[in-house]
Amino acid sequence: MPVRSHPSRRPVGRRIRPLVRGVAVMAASLAVLSSLAGVAPAAPQPAGDADVDVRVNAQAALGTLSGAARGVNTAIWDAHMNDPEVADLMKAADVGVMRYPGGSYADIYHWETHTAPGGYVAPGTGFDAFMGTVRAAGAQPVLIANYGSGTPEEAAGWVRYANVTKNYGAKYWEIGNEIYGNGHYGSGWEHDDHEDKSPKEYARQVRAYASAMKAVDPTVKIGAVLTTPGEWPDGVVGPGDSGDWNHTVLPEVADVIDFVSVHWYAGGADTTAEDAMGKLAKLPGELREVRNQIDRAAGSGSSDIEIALTEINTNTGGARLTARPNGLFAADAFMTALENGVFTVDWWNTHNGAGQITTVDGETDYGDMGMLSSGACTGDVCQPAPNTPFHPYYGMKMTSELGTAGDTMVATESSAQDVSAHAVLRRDGRLSVMFINKNPDTARTVALDYAGFVPSGNAPEVSRYARGDGDITEVRDGEASASQVTVPPYALLTVTLDPQAGTGPGASNASTPGTPRVDAVTDTTARLTWDGAPGASRYLVQERDGAHTRLIGESTGTSVTLRNLPPGSAHTVNVLAADSSGRISRPSSPLTFSTSTPADAACRVTYHRDTSWGNGFVTTVTVQNLSDTPITGWTVDWDWPTAGQSVSSGWSATFHQSGSHVRVTASEDAGPLAPDGGSTASFGFVGANDGPNPDPTVFRLNGAVCSGG
Repeated sequence: MPVRSHPSRRPVGRRIRPLVRGVAVMAASLAVLSSLAGVAPAAPQPAGDADVDVRVNAQAALGTLSGAARGVNTAIWDAHMNDPEVADLMKAADVGVMRYPGGSYADIYHWETHTAPGGYVAPGTGFDAFMGTVRAAGAQPVLIANYGSGTPEEAAGWVRYANVTKNYGAKYWEIGNEIYGNGHYGSGWEHDDHEDKSPKEYARQVRAYASAMKAVDPTVKIGAVLTTPGEWPDGVVGPGDSGDWNHTVLPEVADVIDFVSVHWYAGGADTTAEDAMGKLAKLPGELREVRNQIDRAAGSGSSDIEIALTEINTNTGGARLTARPNGLFAADAFMTALENGVFTVDWWNTHNGAGQITTVDGETDYGDMGMLSSGACTGDVCQPAPNTPFHPYYGMKMTSELGTAGDTMVATESSAQDVSAHAVLRRDGRLSVMFINKNPDTARTVALDYAGFVPSGNAPEVSRYARGDGDITEVRDGEASASQVTVPPYALLTVTLDPQAGTGPGASNASTPGTPRVDAVTDTTARLTWDGAPGASRYLVQERDGAHTRLIGESTGTSVTLRNLPPGSAHTVNVLAADSSGRISRPSSPLTFSTSTPADAACRVTYHRDTSWGNGFVTTVTVQNLSDTPITGWTVDWDWPTAGQSVSSGWSATFHQSGSHVRVTASEDAGPLAPDGGSTASFGFVGANDGPNPDPTVFRLNGAVCSGG
């Protein structure tokens, strides 16, 4: 069972770490939606020298940016955390959250005495001083209650002091930091004095903390620590446990928590920023599995539980952290996480300390996981003056050029792996698109195509962060247009476009509909409801696949029943409102739901994961024939829900995998499957996963969809 090593806790350097589609009802192209709005979709012809195509769909919402979207971690061992320059820099980058008192230090920190036995506490880093910086930055705190050496009563006292005595209005409170790293799974970096270090005990304590803290201030939001699916120790079942960390904790606390906290690092100390930018492709699936786990545990209350990504960086400490590629990673990571359902992304760290010195892109990389220089040295190599921003700071700052609180993130699609694109529909109707050119040697010319947005003839506003720029730079050369943009190598570029007069959501008399909800779902149908929008005469329900959408339902009321859906299929939908003239509103936030398998199927398949260890697992599959005739010779088929899942080896059958599809064929000596469930056939396999490992949702026996799963 592999485990990940973790450096000891110290103030310098890092101290931890470890669509099935095919809806048939009312299927139509996006052009239908545009014609309903009375506006033809813009389709600018790409210039001949463009080598990248980017599509932006302003009618496919990915969610709304919150005031807490951009965040940073702060630590009580950081003597510069409350320098006046820090607040100014965070305000300039539209940072809305500052997390305290600093990762693993939270589980040894006692707020009232401002002490951390076994660790270093810098002068001037007390809670009140921290809150002074938070307020000066126009941000809000995320506070970590001491689980490792604290008590529910101590945490409740902190809530009382913060929100009753001082009236700070501290809203978000996590219960501990990375408590799964307390040694229960064989690797321990997180302090935990509890005799019982199991996930069940953590869940019991979370309930006690939540009760004590909400008795003082019922408005506080309580967060529980989860492992990130696909990252150690996800899937590992500890001694005496009935399930892994998440599947033990979530069902026990879903009724008392308001958010979950997960962390994401692309790899260990030898992971480069270039590696990390590639590994970022795993993050959407991992965050989706967090939401799936919440859905299963909380049921109808799932929408009340948010996801916070309270630590993120390229790697867990060592090198290649302050250089330009990590600035590109920061911009890409912030937006990728926000587009995939988290409300805050908090960078590790504000200041950290010098580590391994390397040269990257012709610049010194100080091996420092901070956004700002601490002025520290490694040997005779010293960082610039304290609070000098490193490249990740500018990566985060560029995302504030893209959008701020209340703006709507919308879907994009790039034809090139080394060019990422993210887009935001502004509240005033403008559209901003950020491009990240991860190619260190070559400028990339991007041809832009739009759905649901018609740009005006005005020259776009352009912001750039590239080699030679000391800050986000406003570009005035007029070379960028609504149809084509050239992005320098290793650079960030954001263009903001005005809509053509009389087009876009601003021209509609209909407001934005509420986020759709699933009222009822079967194997082939789903009934959706939503809160109505003033000015709406009818509503359009569209399904999203990447940056493409299609109309799948229409209603003059605030509900619709979708029919003929494939069993066990996942769907992501938005609702748009049309006014009496057919002009389309801004899209609602998205809903993702899945249909079930048929209850009256002629077969049943049981998929049981016997054990797992982070990047591998053993599963037993059992098949029953529920029809009234025997079956001689059989195949079982399924598709893996995420990339990176595979069958490594198996027994009691023959296995074949092509892409994400698996077919299992009965061995030649297998007997018939008796009718009416009179017998079973079982086979097993060793699987591998690089990323999240959700169970398949649909199994077919000789082509027929089965119940179970």
